[in-house]
Amino acid sequence: MQGLYIGLISGTSMDGVDCVLVDFMRDAPNVLATHSEPLPELLRDNLFEICQPGRNQLDHMGELDVETGRLFAAAVKRLLRKSSTQPGQIVAIGSHGQNIRHHPQAATPFTLQIGDPNTIAELTGITTVADFRRRDMAAGGEGAPLAPAFHNAVFRTEKHDRVILNIGGMANITLLPANAEKAAIGFDTGPGNVFMDGWATLNIKAPMDRNGAWAAEGKVDETLLKRLLKDDYFSRKPPKSTGREHFNMSWLNKILKRHKKRLIRKNVQATLCELTAVSITDAITRFAPHAREVLVCGGGVHNLSLMFRLQMLLDKINICSTDDHGIDPDWVEAIAFAWLAKQTIEMRPGNLPSVTGARHPVILGGIYQCQPGT
Repeated sequence: MQGLYIGLISGTSMDGVDCVLVDFMRDAPNVLATHSEPLPELLRDNLFEICQPGRNQLDHMGELDVETGRLFAAAVKRLLRKSSTQPGQIVAIGSHGQNIRHHPQAATPFTLQIGDPNTIAELTGITTVADFRRRDMAAGGEGAPLAPAFHNAVFRTEKHDRVILNIGGMANITLLPANAEKAAIGFDTGPGNVFMDGWATLNIKAPMDRNGAWAAEGKVDETLLKRLLKDDYFSRKPPKSTGREHFNMSWLNKILKRHKKRLIRKNVQATLCELTAVSITDAITRFAPHAREVLVCGGGVHNLSLMFRLQMLLDKINICSTDDHGIDPDWVEAIAFAWLAKQTIEMRPGNLPSVTGARHPVILGGIYQCQPGT
């Protein structure tokens, strides 16, 4: 069903809810309005807390599920007011939700995102599509990443092999071969901004290292970098996906405690920036050796130090923003979930088995219907 859709996502950085109004009447998605809703500090702290094992988690999760759903609904309402759009004009909302657990490699694989879609549908009056990951996992897939299906639909070219690089809390790549008969693949490369943001929060009392300025003051600690890169995740073959369940500040602190050299805070930040750059570079070099172009989206595109290091390490590849190809890098992921909602409403598969490892394509998500006029 062609028409207007809304995409909602709060990523692993948990710095806000991205909300975008998209018109799919044309071949390419047309962004009509955007809104970013900040996460209240208490809610953000509680979400960080529940991402780690703790006590009374079932009650806590139930409360946060509804609170997050209310926040998502508030973001949608503000977006509608900004764009002078009525709820009845929207076909559906696609909500990724807030990921709090993702264990595709467990003995019994599971994934869990909160942000109650019942609450979103009720408070906005708009049909909501959510819980996208679990159907892919039920079909034997990792349940993530899901954005590569959207990347494949809008960014693929026959001119040359292309990589789409999203740098959020985690980093993921989509490899788009020029040969139309070859399947796209994609996977999480490892940490994106998660450690740089966390270290900046602890040491300079800022939610992020703006423009990578602090990292630029330091020097890479090569010994520490080697320790960080020893994690088994980096050497695993795709399909693979990860999140804060694995790459979190506890993981980092354990390695820092074993590091025998004196820690200089700005050098640690420079090393964390290099960790992201090197792990991304290794993945691209290994799995997309013929790529001629890397299109970057996500918050990491604004980190000048990180972008500089990527260009230095991938010196034979043109690295640019998705903005150069018509889509603002800050909104690609949110647009992807508007597109995934459209796929679900139209009863079309939303996963790429070549990315997630699922046995076959599946229609993703559950539809939380809202009757017209309610």
